[in-house]
Amino acid sequence: MDPVFLGELLSGLMFFGVIGMLLLGYPVAFTLAGTSLIFALVGYGLGVFDPTNFGALANRYIGFMTNEVLVAVPLFIFMGVMLERSGIAEQLLTTMGRLFGRMRGGLGISVILVGALLAASTGIVGATVVTMGLISLPAMVRAGYDPKLATGVICASGTLGQIIPPSTVLIFMGDMLAGINSQVQMAKGNFAPTPVSVGDLFAGAFLPGFLLVSIYIGFVLFKAVVDPQSCPATPVPEEERKDLPREILVALVPPLMLITAVLGSILGGIATPTEAASVGAVGAMVLATLRWRMSLATLREVVVNTALITSMVFIILFGASVFSVVFRQMGGDNLVHEFLTNLPGGVIGAAIVVMAIMFVLGFILDTFEIIFIIIPITAPILLDLGLDPIWLGVMVGMNLQTSFLTPPFGFALFYLRGVAPGSISTGMIYRGAIPFVLLQIVAMALLFVFPEIVTWLPSVLH
Repeated sequence: MDPVFLGELLSGLMFFGVIGMLLLGYPVAFTLAGTSLIFALVGYGLGVFDPTNFGALANRYIGFMTNEVLVAVPLFIFMGVMLERSGIAEQLLTTMGRLFGRMRGGLGISVILVGALLAASTGIVGATVVTMGLISLPAMVRAGYDPKLATGVICASGTLGQIIPPSTVLIFMGDMLAGINSQVQMAKGNFAPTPVSVGDLFAGAFLPGFLLVSIYIGFVLFKAVVDPQSCPATPVPEEERKDLPREILVALVPPLMLITAVLGSILGGIATPTEAASVGAVGAMVLATLRWRMSLATLREVVVNTALITSMVFIILFGASVFSVVFRQMGGDNLVHEFLTNLPGGVIGAAIVVMAIMFVLGFILDTFEIIFIIIPITAPILLDLGLDPIWLGVMVGMNLQTSFLTPPFGFALFYLRGVAPGSISTGMIYRGAIPFVLLQIVAMALLFVFPEIVTWLPSVLH
């Protein structure tokens, strides 16, 4: 048998083998590495894989651990966990609910705005969905909201952390796309390519994130007009209204200052993402101290949770590196290149197919698992075909955010199901999420038609 064909066949079988093992419930990182090693052994026996290729893994791992850009990941995770423990989400939801509750749909708008603020200050989807589910879902149900609308708003708002900076997903994608774009451009003979940075990806995601928030709010206002019973107003007592200006000042100003300091310094070119993340981590501790939520026990809990989350992400990254080495050396990248370049529609057709594959994988795999597996395989081909790396990164982030919401396997739906009262059925949560999935697909279509929504701000900042 032709060794080239045999290698490509094994690489394809390995990809589906990894998916199958994950569906059986095996740990992700060990599944990626273990399945890849089994196929590498088979490939070695058949003469289509050279095990000396594993020699590059040590340098790659050291590169991950010494990469200054990736240092921002544990810092932003620390910042998010600390802010979640400081009670900022609870105070924001309560205050914004009083501010907008007097209008129809006001509570829903409050949840969306708080979700956006938490996304820009924490970026942790699970924690955001759970926090808002515990605090705002009972309040919305008591106010007479349709449970489907209430759960849909909470899940959609909680997933904004996938796309609104400082998203840890965007940090990893920015670092990966920077290297891939340089390799692609040098292969084309461009030895001085325009660099791509995490800050560029943050800038590119800023307007799409704002677009999603606006679309969500527009949908709630639409429901308030056509179906006012689904989102009634909640009058605020006069004595509570008197204290509202002070509560708004206390609840909104500190997190807004922190967000401005972190994102403003990155977008303005004043600080790198890692430097801004360190400022955010210190700022989160200051806010927790000012709210009397800081103690040695709290700090220890935050540090432990940060270490656990960071370790989980990087172990998946290490396992994905083994998969990438085996897949590439057996000719899997050639197989993918032939498949994508022969699709009808050229680069747009290839991009749509890759997005569809990622969307489906989002039902069964976590975000980091998908980007560590799919981006190294498909991004070199898509960038070689002419896609803008910043646009590609933002589209991937929004796509994975959509899969977080899509029934029956959307992770955000599971998070909410875990804290929702028994009166809220799983079917209600699923039906509530569907309109927001459609809204996100509309937003993605707008980015396809008007890529300037992504590329305009990075070009202005450059």
